[in-house]
Amino acid sequence: MTKNHKIKKVRLHSEGNDILRKSLLVILVTGALLYYLLRDVTLWPFYAYMAICIILYAMAVNFFRCPIRIFNGDKEGTVLAAADGKVVVIEEVDENEYFHDRRLMISIFMSITNVHANWFPVEGLVKKVVHHKGNFHKAWLPKASTENERSTVVIETPDGKDVLVRQIAGAVARRIVTYAREDEDCYFDEHMGFIKFGSRVDVYLPTDTEVLVKMGQRTVGNQTVIAKLK
Repeated sequence: MTKNHKIKKVRLHSEGNDILRKSLLVILVTGALLYYLLRDVTLWPFYAYMAICIILYAMAVNFFRCPIRIFNGDKEGTVLAAADGKVVVIEEVDENEYFHDRRLMISIFMSITNVHANWFPVEGLVKKVVHHKGNFHKAWLPKASTENERSTVVIETPDGKDVLVRQIAGAVARRIVTYAREDEDCYFDEHMGFIKFGSRVDVYLPTDTEVLVKMGQRTVGNQTVIAKLK
């Protein structure tokens, strides 16, 4: 994380509105019904049920939290973490979907406890946005990058370099939301998308890129500088 970063506040992501509202309605209705049926017998099942529901609902609220973050560091050639999580891959690979050559791949895995909003890792022009249907392997497996349900976003930086960002669904994730649109400018501090319930984000960079993170390092989306483009 950069020293001069600034995190203003935290709110709930709009992607969670429908799920949270419906879940709360189900909890209240079933809780009221359970109380009505047990009020003259014993209420301990009602209290146990409500305690479990409150814990699960609090976890859901935590999952959909959406911090508003502003990056105030040097933007020239900067590649930021696209997500909160842990760096699980730093290696040169063959990227055969768009580049068809060797690229440096940096992957960030998001656990169920991480913020699941995704930010643009670089500024520039969105050249390509493609959604691919696929499997739901565990997100940290190498084959997840090419076989899982995923969305691919290609961004051309102001100095003419292409950066590919891939949102990948995991074993639990079942929906990838991508806000990026082709032929539109993108900037730091903007959300690129959202992945629901555990997943990963891969960034493909030129092989001469300077890597500034290590394996296992924790990242903060839109704050941690993971690399510098030459």
